[in-house]
Amino acid sequence: MSNISLAHFPTHALHHNPMRRLLFIFLFSFLLSLLLLTSPTAGAAAKFDGDYSKLSGIIIPGFASTQLRSWSILDCPYSPLDFNPLDLVWLDTTKLLSAVNCWLKCMLLDPYNQTDHPECKSRPDSGLSAITELDPGYITGPLSSVWKEWVKWCIEFGIEANAIIAVPYDWRLSPSKLEERDLYFHKLKCVALMLVSLTIETALKLRGGPSLVFAHSLGNNVFLYFLEWLKLEIAPKHYNQWLDEHIYAYFAVAAPLLGASDTIRATLSGATSGLPISEGTARMLFNSFASSVWMIPFSRYCRADSAYSKHFSRGTRKGHHTYHCDEQESQKNFSGWPTNIINIEVPSYNEFGAYPSMSEIAQANFSSMECELPTQLSFSAREISDGTFFKAIEDYDPDSKRLLYQLQKSYHEDPVLNPLTPQERPPIKNVFCIYGTDLKTEVGYYFAPSGKPYPDNWIITDVIYEFEGSLNSRSGNLIEGNPGISSGDETVPYHSLSWCKSWLGPKVNITRAPQSEHDGTDVQVELNIRHDHDEDIVPNMTRTPKVKYVTFYEDSASIPGKRTAVWELDKANHRNIVRSSVLMRELWLQMWHDIHPNATSTFVTKTKRGPLRDDDCYWDYGKARCAWAEYCEYRFLRSSASRLVFYNRVHLAAAEQQFHILVSFEFI
Repeated sequence: MSNISLAHFPTHALHHNPMRRLLFIFLFSFLLSLLLLTSPTAGAAAKFDGDYSKLSGIIIPGFASTQLRSWSILDCPYSPLDFNPLDLVWLDTTKLLSAVNCWLKCMLLDPYNQTDHPECKSRPDSGLSAITELDPGYITGPLSSVWKEWVKWCIEFGIEANAIIAVPYDWRLSPSKLEERDLYFHKLKCVALMLVSLTIETALKLRGGPSLVFAHSLGNNVFLYFLEWLKLEIAPKHYNQWLDEHIYAYFAVAAPLLGASDTIRATLSGATSGLPISEGTARMLFNSFASSVWMIPFSRYCRADSAYSKHFSRGTRKGHHTYHCDEQESQKNFSGWPTNIINIEVPSYNEFGAYPSMSEIAQANFSSMECELPTQLSFSAREISDGTFFKAIEDYDPDSKRLLYQLQKSYHEDPVLNPLTPQERPPIKNVFCIYGTDLKTEVGYYFAPSGKPYPDNWIITDVIYEFEGSLNSRSGNLIEGNPGISSGDETVPYHSLSWCKSWLGPKVNITRAPQSEHDGTDVQVELNIRHDHDEDIVPNMTRTPKVKYVTFYEDSASIPGKRTAVWELDKANHRNIVRSSVLMRELWLQMWHDIHPNATSTFVTKTKRGPLRDDDCYWDYGKARCAWAEYCEYRFLRSSASRLVFYNRVHLAAAEQQFHILVSFEFI
């Protein structure tokens, strides 16, 4: 442990004195270079031997988290607003409200071949602006903000503009279509995207160091598919070498590694996600995207061969990726999920087929049907992912045929791999899996015919939730199932989020600490906890009421030269986790720890968490003084409107003896 004092000039002093600013930059650069070059580095193979300024951050957004812009001219006859090239389509709420039919033409895809509407087509925007705010504006901007807070943190801590790289994609497409239409994975590997978003290899050449990959939600599916695609592009003996040179760490944030139950609601009933459209319209829109199948639940016990493995086993690289389910699929209920995901009522009498004409109904004799009761069918995750469910309702729902076609064509017969299969730990040096827990999350549904025409032909009669280790239904009915030790992040069930725990080895260190700033008194540690690959890890730790914790599962010994960590954040919402100040703090401390020359431990310690930013400083009314006095101080500034200003000593070190501010590396 070491304490080092660094003097920083105040912003106003640097701004008004250019010579002083140049002198400060020179001295700071010299001292930092001296520290990095002359101090001994730890011998861990997972460390990055170089300057942290050479690292680049690559962001892969999630579903519906990239702006789409019009790439055609569309005249809207019943609206004063038309669609012209480069006009915002996703998400422009003004045009959605005033020209919904034109907007749908620009958003819908052909459900079979995934082509655009003949009158309008949309393409993903590029650069950071494509993922920070989907609908910029005074009101709509904050509501549609995704990565803006993340980028703000990076700027606040001095990350250069060309070190933050966004790789947006058309989130409507299946993985094979992303490559076929947009060459997305080729662009991700080696060329610039729209001359703004740099790729992994370009980032290496520009900054001289590897990249940190940050993926959120569906972006994790995209990145894991990319790693499999890369195996077919690079010689096997160079594959791991390429990853070591180009990717320093992979941060999987809120990854639906085994799918999400919420996808089923959107598939059969529609999910508006706050948009001013009906659920039926939302259902038609969602089911026109082949990516909708990418997020359906699947079994943890069933796998399919990838093209890479089939190629080296003298098999063909084309054709169906056959599922292979182990014995646990039949021995354990619900494919390892908490309960059956779909319970649906279908008519027991089906003389006319799915869509009878009015004349057929009028001439029918319903006397034999009066006492017939509907048949209730239940489906597990495996029966959804292998197509059994869609075949069962094929006669009752027009979308099932289209979804079944996409399931077989774009996933079961994918030229690289069937993405609906559990992924093993990616062969990257440092893997951090991060997600929220302990929120009420939907895990199952009861559907019944609504009596209305498509797309409103199904109605949800009941919803099954998991919440803090228990299963509950909206109606209060008793639920048969196997709840996990916790619940999900309000969108993805815990069972799917926590699959990355299987990436940990047989011995795991566990630490639980409060999310807020703390002095270390409430930190609990368990070392060398035994972990079986097919079982969850249940820490024997207590919880203080009304305290949000973050639980760290860390392993650096199972795979030589590689680290694996799982972070569980209490009450962190799926969408808002990328805006979590707690997550950003831990990421920053971990990266600072990794590049610090005096670091001796594999992971950053959690014994103490003081404030990092000015926003973390506050007045402690109970003690009638500034909280965290060793880090923060306050000054009363007299002006036209006198105000109390808090300064974080970590960032506002004084120049010319105005303040005494200490930068402490106690987290090393």
